[in-house]
Amino acid sequence: MSTTEKGASRRDFIKSAAVAAGSAGVLGACGKAATAPSGGPKESPGDEANGLSITVAGYTYDRVAALIDGRVPIGDCDVTFKESGIGDLNTHVFSGPQTIEVTEIGLHPYMLAVANNGFRGYSLIPVFPLRLFRHKSVYIRTDRGIKSPEDLRGRTIATPGYSSTSLTWLRGIFQHQYGITPNDVEWVIASKDSDARSGKTSKQEQALPEGVPIRQGPAGVDESELLVSGEVDALFHAAEPKAFRDGNPIVGRLFPDYRRIERAYFEETGIFPIMHAVAVRDDVIKEHPWLLDAVFTAYSLAKQKTYDYLENSAWYKGSLPWLGQEFEETRALMGDNYWSYGIGPNRKVLDTFFEYSYEQGLASRKLTIEELFHPSTLGFVEELS
Repeated sequence: MSTTEKGASRRDFIKSAAVAAGSAGVLGACGKAATAPSGGPKESPGDEANGLSITVAGYTYDRVAALIDGRVPIGDCDVTFKESGIGDLNTHVFSGPQTIEVTEIGLHPYMLAVANNGFRGYSLIPVFPLRLFRHKSVYIRTDRGIKSPEDLRGRTIATPGYSSTSLTWLRGIFQHQYGITPNDVEWVIASKDSDARSGKTSKQEQALPEGVPIRQGPAGVDESELLVSGEVDALFHAAEPKAFRDGNPIVGRLFPDYRRIERAYFEETGIFPIMHAVAVRDDVIKEHPWLLDAVFTAYSLAKQKTYDYLENSAWYKGSLPWLGQEFEETRALMGDNYWSYGIGPNRKVLDTFFEYSYEQGLASRKLTIEELFHPSTLGFVEELS
């Protein structure tokens, strides 16, 4: 259980703008009065907020570290952090005991649960702890003459989970950047995953569309073995497959210089793909509506501490010789707050992903930001100090 920091400096980092009646206001925090935007309602959580115990679950990213170790509190709440893989977190939310109050969650599994199953029970806030460019996640047999994305047309591609967030992004990128639709290849769903760090695969990540050539792989054979055996020509996988990690020369990346390709993709589209979001349990929101603002604030302040480290200390404390230069180049390309939270700077990214899910036959309808995120969070914004 982390120790809260009373009166910790907010560094003028976050300014939250509430857009729904009765929503939490600017810098709302557990046990502290919240000030709404000019002309709007004011809300004070009251004494019942003091000592509220919550569990926050997710991965131990550097941008969340200050929240985990208590340097950044969630207001006056007592916080227990639980490290867990995303597959297990998804399963916990959609079909498990739902005992966790605040949890990292896969964006696409949540979308499918809402669109296809009418899921309620947790609401999203616009905090995105995991974002990744995905060109690096395409692996090929090096002896099949595959040199470009277009060479995948008519080929067989393995995947350990068809409708995961990462693979839905990849198929969308290949369709819109290279003209390769899901119907242009044959998909083989591996029965195992050579990388088990994500945990149990949720039902939503196993959703399959109609009319796309998909077959199940042999029982007990993982995606890496399918590629090495030659049963498939390529592999779409969020993690590095075992054969690649082991240095098997028969397995390589389609884009060996993926950093250059991914930078060019961002320059062209302005999209930094979102993998995960943060969800808060609905019954907790109903009883403690100020918690949404407090959680948003805490995640944002924790991220600011990571920015501060990368700017001021990583160049000599980090273990990469040009880490400082990488940080400078990333900001030059993507902006100072390149890992942005809030709806405003991420509307294009989200709308693009909603389109990908719908056109791939996964979501039953094209979702909207307004129905996916809690209404009181739609105006939350960040400002760097």
